[in-house]
Amino acid sequence: MPSAVIKHDLDLEPELPEEFKYIAEGQGECENKKLQLIDDFRNFILEHDGCTPHRTDDEYLQKFLRARFWNIKDSYDLMVNYYKFRNQNKSYYEKVRPLELKILGDEDIISVTPYRDQNGHRILIYRFGAWKPAKISVDDIFRATIILLELGSLEPIAQVMGGVGIFDLKGLTLNHIFHLNPNVAQKMIALLVTSMPVRTAALHIVNQNWAFNAAYNIFKPFLNAAMKERLFIHGSDMTSLHKHISPDRLPKRYGGVQDDYPYQLWIDSLIGNEKIHKELGQLGYIF
Repeated sequence: MPSAVIKHDLDLEPELPEEFKYIAEGQGECENKKLQLIDDFRNFILEHDGCTPHRTDDEYLQKFLRARFWNIKDSYDLMVNYYKFRNQNKSYYEKVRPLELKILGDEDIISVTPYRDQNGHRILIYRFGAWKPAKISVDDIFRATIILLELGSLEPIAQVMGGVGIFDLKGLTLNHIFHLNPNVAQKMIALLVTSMPVRTAALHIVNQNWAFNAAYNIFKPFLNAAMKERLFIHGSDMTSLHKHISPDRLPKRYGGVQDDYPYQLWIDSLIGNEKIHKELGQLGYIF
């Protein structure tokens, strides 16, 4: 297995690497039919009134099609859910300044590894025990999560492979549970499962304690059968996690070999990227 490539930058090259082209083909992507399917999807959107997307160019539509394996009806349903979530939660998008949310990285609540797992997935890590609700609101966690998912959805590799999440519950308390009501749970599942054009390949729960059952009971009603199959609960047994994510693609705190990298390295990279500014600016973000 090749060693992990450390890169604090998004892979925005439109041409998929060869190893991912084969996977994309298995998901229904065909170079000879791609443009026709995108055009069919565009016409399907125009013929229905479920949503009014702010863009219908090929690049934008392709990520919805990839997220639902090139099934036009399923891709449309995803798009409808995406815009419904946006319309119902405008404060998560409009006039939000992404750089002001870097405190979540500074506090080590949310991080994205600068390398992929052995299957090519991005790895998003939440450390809810490090979260101080009196200092950082639930809404800011949502705002930061949405920005990360929007950024991930720009990567062609992520469009094909999706990502994996690690929920580290070490230090979770009743104070945290108090802020995780059913409305919060429903929104989180919407982001990770039904309403963003990037797939969640798996969710891994680690270091859960006695408070986990209370938290899980809040989220459980919103998990569909497919998501339950992709939810893995490991406790403090990192060898269990390693059956899914290779240790050489994990931080040392999870029995891996990688260092913890400063969140600022991601910020420094994104600040100067004009394409990212343009993409996020169209969604209402301010830099």
